[in-house]
Amino acid sequence: MDKRRMIRINDEIMNELNKIFRDGIKDPRMTAMASVLRVETTPDLKFCKVFVSIMGDDEAKQKGMEAIESAKGHIRSNIAHSINLRQTPEFTFILDDSLDHGFKIGEILDNVNQ
Repeated sequence: MDKRRMIRINDEIMNELNKIFRDGIKDPRMTAMASVLRVETTPDLKFCKVFVSIMGDDEAKQKGMEAIESAKGHIRSNIAHSINLRQTPEFTFILDDSLDHGFKIGEILDNVNQ
């Protein structure tokens, strides 16, 4: 599949997932804000890795991931209705702590500069 097309598909899936995370997950475990940082879809559109960032402490992150995992069917159904693809991929959600890591590095650098 054309690389530009895969980039467009990944971007479209990422935008739709962010909308779903913002408006569509009504699970009480989802108390923290979640956002999709990156999406990697296989060229055959069968599988999709979704890197998710959840703000909050470790417990909020764990509960947020549990809520996302339990809503997988709902998420896949919404993606199938909103994006016209031959096949809707199977999603694997991965917690991405890179933003937290970046904030910690920023705090360390601020303390060093003082």
